[in-house]
Order: sequence, then structure tokens, then C-alpha cells
Amino acid sequence: MLKTADLERVATDLGAVAFGVSSAAPFDEARQVLTDHRDSGLSGPLHFTYDDPEKATDVTASFPWARSIVVFAHGYLPHSGEPALTGPVVGRFATRDQYAAVRRIAAGVWHRLTATGARAEVLIDDNRLVDRAAAARAGVGWRGRSTMVLTPGSGPWVLLGSVVTDAVLQETSPMRRGCGRCVACIPACPTGAITPVGLDARLCISTWLQTSGSIPRWIRPLIDRRIYGCDDCLTSCPPGFPATARVDTEANSMSFAELLGLSDRELVERFAWFYIPHRDARFVRRNLLVAAGNSEESEAVGPILDHFTHRSSLVRGHAYWALARSLGEQAWTTLRRRHAYETAQDAIAELEHAFLMVRTPTGG
Repeated sequence: MLKTADLERVATDLGAVAFGVSSAAPFDEARQVLTDHRDSGLSGPLHFTYDDPEKATDVTASFPWARSIVVFAHGYLPHSGEPALTGPVVGRFATRDQYAAVRRIAAGVWHRLTATGARAEVLIDDNRLVDRAAAARAGVGWRGRSTMVLTPGSGPWVLLGSVVTDAVLQETSPMRRGCGRCVACIPACPTGAITPVGLDARLCISTWLQTSGSIPRWIRPLIDRRIYGCDDCLTSCPPGFPATARVDTEANSMSFAELLGLSDRELVERFAWFYIPHRDARFVRRNLLVAAGNSEESEAVGPILDHFTHRSSLVRGHAYWALARSLGEQAWTTLRRRHAYETAQDAIAELEHAFLMVRTPTGG
């Protein structure tokens, strides 16, 4: 009979930093949290598991044969690199295709299960499973105040993978650990998105960088140079300090000029592992323009101006904001000149807001 210890050896040999097995019973508490956050508006523009809490918290709804859920964590920080001092910044979980390692571990577990005749299905960042709840039940880690799963040694710097199976495996126990009195992540969040009742996605930088449409103006200055992800709640988390001490020292250097100069196809391919709504390059450009404006880097001004005539009014509007943010009053003449040619109402609204920005010392 296949044992949990056999699968743990497979996973750890392939690089997993934590491992556990949960039953396939519904995650009732997680369902209630998802439903409450959706109904109260705390989920903001997020969809994912919020769209169907019933399905996300009961794997048997998708896999009636499921009996166990194998869960593991991959520690991605050692090879993620440090953020560069200039140019765009990407959350360390996405500086490269970090999920490649997760897929490799999951494939090893899947092969071990199916080799014994068991049925199995890999679920990675999948809306059919609220994987953080499964990880907590399996003892892979505990849920932190930031809503991240924290693991011994790696803290929050992990990605989760799961394999659903019909094999009846020995379950592992939840950890008897928690954040205690630690609230380090709460003041570390630039927007106050971490609240006593969980994450307010309406305030979360990572959420807006992965959402379609216009980025709300109030949050744009707080995005700083980020174009995908935000690590502030992770870097502040004490259980993650041992992992940050082992991180690569080489910076992830990128250039606004280089990235904004790419074609749409090239831009999407450059960040193929990003979640980009509809695989539409406009949303990556939008993020880049906001970050470029916040950077106030002189080399970013030219690429921002190049987007004044972009075919998308969404992109043009964010370019107007970015120039005003970057140059302040020096952008006035250029923005006024552009006003004579702009016809799209959403872009005109951005232009008019940009006029106010350059007349307001703080701009925003």
C-alpha cells in the first residue's frame, strides 16, 4: 500500500520545503470566508475562487472520486534575486517562471500515485481548490495575518501545489502555530490592505496589477516601481527572515525603455508566466507606465511620450498620468498640446486630471 512517507520522499527529493496530506472533505470555514468577502465587497475586483466558493472549497464537486489531497510547498526565494534600485520591479515569486519547479514536484507525485494504480489530478493555482486551506489542514504551514501560508524556514516565500487522488492516504496534522502577537505585516502594507478580518483586495497593489481596466488613481503613486506583485508583507514577516538571508544577491535589472519599446506580442512573451487578463498587452503597458511615472527616471520619459499616440485610449490615459507624475509642471505644455488631438472620453478625463496634477505639488 502506498504510504504518505513515500510521497513525501518524492516531493522533498524534487525540492519541496514542506509536505502534507489532507482529507478531501469540504473546507467549510474557507467557504464561509470566501462568501463573506465576496458579499461584503472585500474581494474587490478579484474573481478566481470567489466566483464559485462552493466549488473551490469542495474538490469532490469537480472530482467525485477524490479521497485525499497531497499538498506541498516550493521555496522560491533563494533563486529570485534582489529588486534593482532602478527600473521596473517584479514580485519575487514572478521574476522567472517559479511555478516550473512546482509543476516538476507535482508531476513526480502524480507519477508515483498513478504508478500504483491510483487516480490523480494536479491542481496548481486552480480555482477548483482553495489551496491555502488545504495546506493549513495538511500541516504544510499556517495561515498568517497576511493570509499567506507560512512555513518553517521559508515563511511566506513559498508557492503551493496540490495533487488530488482517490488513494486513501494517512493524513498529516495541522500545525499548532500561528502569528501570535506579531502584526509586522499590517503596517508594512503600503495601502493598509491587511485588516483584522483578512485581506481587503480593493486596497491591494497586487490585485490591481492583475486586474483589467484602469488602475484607480489613488493607488497609482503607492504602486511605486512595481509592475507585478508586491512583496512588502513578505519582507516584513519574521518567519521569512531565514529565507531572505539566503537570497541571491544579483539584482533583477530591467529597463522601462526596453520593455515599453517591445511589441505587444513580445511584451506578453517576455512575461509569459504572468497572469495577464485576456493575455492583453495593454494591461502590462498600463502597469509599466504607472511605474515609469513613479520612478521619475529620465530614461523613462521618452517611452512614456511614445505612448501618447498609442491606439488604446486606456494606454494613452495612463501615459498622460505618467508624464505628469514624472515631470510635474514641466509636463504642462506637452499635455496641453496633446489635448487638442485627444478624442476618447476616458483619455480626456485622464488628461484633465493630469493638468490638476502638474498644478498640485504632491500630484497623484
